[in-house]
Amino acid sequence: MIRAVRWTAVVLSLLVATSMAPAPGAEPARKPNVIVFLVDDMGWTDCGVQGSTYYETPNIDRFAARSMRFTSAYAQPLCSPTRARLLTGKYPARHGIPNPSGHIAPQPAGYKFLPDSAPADQPMLLPESKHYLAPAEYTLAEALRDAGYRTGHIGKWHLGLTQPYWPEQQGFEVAFHCHPDPGPPGAYFSPYGVAPAGTPKGQARVGTITDGPEGEYIVDRLADEAVKFIEANREKPFFLNLWNYGVHGPWGHKEEYTRAFASKKDPRGLQGNPIMASMLRSVDECFGRVLEAVDRLGLGDDTIIVFNSDNGGNTHSNTPDDPATRKAAPARSALLADWRKWAGNRGPTNNAPLRDGKASLYEGGTRVPLMWAWAGRIKPGTTDDTVVGHVDL
Repeated sequence: MIRAVRWTAVVLSLLVATSMAPAPGAEPARKPNVIVFLVDDMGWTDCGVQGSTYYETPNIDRFAARSMRFTSAYAQPLCSPTRARLLTGKYPARHGIPNPSGHIAPQPAGYKFLPDSAPADQPMLLPESKHYLAPAEYTLAEALRDAGYRTGHIGKWHLGLTQPYWPEQQGFEVAFHCHPDPGPPGAYFSPYGVAPAGTPKGQARVGTITDGPEGEYIVDRLADEAVKFIEANREKPFFLNLWNYGVHGPWGHKEEYTRAFASKKDPRGLQGNPIMASMLRSVDECFGRVLEAVDRLGLGDDTIIVFNSDNGGNTHSNTPDDPATRKAAPARSALLADWRKWAGNRGPTNNAPLRDGKASLYEGGTRVPLMWAWAGRIKPGTTDDTVVGHVDL
């Protein structure tokens, strides 16, 4: 069944491409640019075009008018497995990362990921997740670099804590990132406190992210870096891999945006977290700036743009029933107090009509928004219900 679905997707893609291909004898087009915009923890209904009546995402919604929207797109329910899947075209059983472990120190050489025996209280052998994407994997970035593309990664990585496993070792010539990285540096605001060298651990972050003006929002900075990369490579084909920190914890947000949503009511009575709405507005603005740069530079006809999320929306964090909330360290108390001020006991989002959310194998944890645009090749303003996923990229 899986193979049949996969071939359906492949045939569909070929039919779409062929039906909209240039006429025989036409001048060959330049190699298309590729932009992958990945949102962290964005649920299936977390934008207007996907059904939300509370969040405001005008740029994402407008993008749907120029793209094909896949209504049955799926991810792994956690971030590291999906990110590895996107870059390698392999499922977790093959790339070896079934858990969100990309921020943990890598296992030493020769480590046995499947032990010889199980503990007495464990009924079967359980393989351990790699804490990194193996350098031997041939990634999408390496394939495009070898085809003459300029390659850039901007934002969250979560596929390896230490330098041998950073984006620069996986095919990206330009990279703006830091580690450890399950969430953003500086709780979303500059100064980010990222050092250019050292040992990443806990709050000691290491990488290529530099501080901006005090109070700068990291989502806005990602947009700055993305536009800079696009402008620098306008004359040659490029691959921009923009993996946003929003809307992952610790849920830093612009209070002026949050305040505007605090008095808004969801007509459906489902969503209503003003912090999440604020963060999604910032992510939407970031995406809008990328689209504006592409169009301003006249690259719209030569650019494949993919918009998606790494897993379903988070429905549990900061709720009274969340075990992590009950065991939260004192350092998180101010963040939790801010959450209670604006969101009360609400979880980050609500994935209804889908069940559950991030970290769950129910649809709320695995079903994600996915849109593709390619002028002249993919029919704009259309939808398709073929079962697809990041592995198909």
